[in-house]
Amino acid sequence: MPILNANYSSINHEEMAASIGLKSKHIPMLITSFIEESKQILDVLKESISTKDYEKIRLNVHAIKGSAGNLKFTEIYEMAKEMEFAASAQKSDFEYEIYFDAI
Repeated sequence: MPILNANYSSINHEEMAASIGLKSKHIPMLITSFIEESKQILDVLKESISTKDYEKIRLNVHAIKGSAGNLKFTEIYEMAKEMEFAASAQKSDFEYEIYFDAI
């Protein structure tokens, strides 16, 4: 189920750093990198959804899932995982657009 109100505005850099084994000073750079890299992936993902290219959906959402998982963005990770499974099974009735918007 897509999480439509995920809120990452109050990320605790200390906790995040501890959970991934880094110093908190590196967290802003990691978040910025995640956002910048995700923009490009999301552009391709959006196009893949519109053309129902399930393999491209799977590959691109897998990349988002991996990055989100590494940064402990659990909600994004879980939504990407569901979307990846749906694309792997070529589920035409899955709500790709809703998940995309939520991510």
